[in-house]
Amino acid sequence: MPQVVFYQLVDSDNGVTAKASRIIADAYANKQKISVLCDTKAQAEQVDELLWQLPADRFVPHNLYGEGPPSGTPVEICWQPQQVARRQMVVNVGSGMIPSPNNHRKIIDFVPVDEKAKQAARVRYKNYQQAGCSMQFQSASS
Repeated sequence: MPQVVFYQLVDSDNGVTAKASRIIADAYANKQKISVLCDTKAQAEQVDELLWQLPADRFVPHNLYGEGPPSGTPVEICWQPQQVARRQMVVNVGSGMIPSPNNHRKIIDFVPVDEKAKQAARVRYKNYQQAGCSMQFQSASS
């Protein structure tokens, strides 16, 4: 059963992609292979750029979907649900559901500050719960 962790964001997080890049770096440091799902290619490129800006001691080998070596990199950034590879962990920076949540051990999602985005996060939370996922919520102070 996959574990889904929702992180509550606050204004000081500088948005979903900034918080996600820190979580991705931590997961990579723990030897996890990660897919990152974005809403658009532009958002995927933003995540890509944030990962390149991490300090050298937090380097994360990554690529956009369809780029990089044939064997892939530990972190692959996607912008269409069908691009999400079967990996240990998926970080969802988009507004939609992760396809086939049971194909992953851990799913990271976010509850943004914006009210409309917050409502979409609530819908995703319920859908993951109905899919039988183990749910966890991390407050902004965590």
